[in-house]
Amino acid sequence: MEHSKEVEKGWLQLKEHWEILPYPPTVSSTPAYSVLRMFLSPLLRPLLRWRVRGAGNIPRTGATILAANHLSHVDPIAVIAAARRTTHYLAKDGHFSKPMVRFLMNATGQIETQREKGGNEALASAATVLASGKALGIFPEGTRSKRTEEPFLLPGKTGVARLAAAYPEARVVPLAVRGSRQFMMPQEHKLPRLWRPLSVNAGVSVSWYSWLGHQSGGNHSFESLSALAGLEAHEIRAELSRLYRKFTDQLMGSLKALGAP
Repeated sequence: MEHSKEVEKGWLQLKEHWEILPYPPTVSSTPAYSVLRMFLSPLLRPLLRWRVRGAGNIPRTGATILAANHLSHVDPIAVIAAARRTTHYLAKDGHFSKPMVRFLMNATGQIETQREKGGNEALASAATVLASGKALGIFPEGTRSKRTEEPFLLPGKTGVARLAAAYPEARVVPLAVRGSRQFMMPQEHKLPRLWRPLSVNAGVSVSWYSWLGHQSGGNHSFESLSALAGLEAHEIRAELSRLYRKFTDQLMGSLKALGAP
């Protein structure tokens, strides 16, 4: 879906209200990732009953947000496998406490965050990935769903929309992961059950710019955005919050439509 250059100009008038500066400024290189993929992928592929549908919807280059539902510890691995490109996730510092796990996290480009520093630090770290033109994996629910009955999908948090708005040319791809809880149930399965099927369904991507100007999306034009830029700061924040919530809710609707349980 193409976006209007007029909408782009209108959105840039509001930059001071939506900008998220990256920190650190660059993403660390991951030379070990290619080596791991080269050797592990041929070994694991015959053992796993994993299926990826809609892989062509996932851009192979450029800033990309891969937004998936979250049911199990294996979900990031499933998304990375489906993406066929280095995908960076934010991970809490506790995952980096053990030397072997730290090596794997660093080797695959995962970014350590400290939960006590709050959401702004996490958004800045995520912005680093997008500013570098790379792929960011994110779970819009904000946490792993602990529901015991369907629907497992939780309401989305608006962090994904804030990132999309701050990097409005990035492609946002909805990914529905199915079967991961049966593959490895948190607190119950100590090892993955490799014989269990798992699937990832990738939907059509959208950028913030194309969504913002679409009648079924943000429904804004250059004129309406210019008018918004002339309002008081609190009125601008209220409209941005409305847009973030609508984008997030529609994204969660796409995940459900793709089969997220």
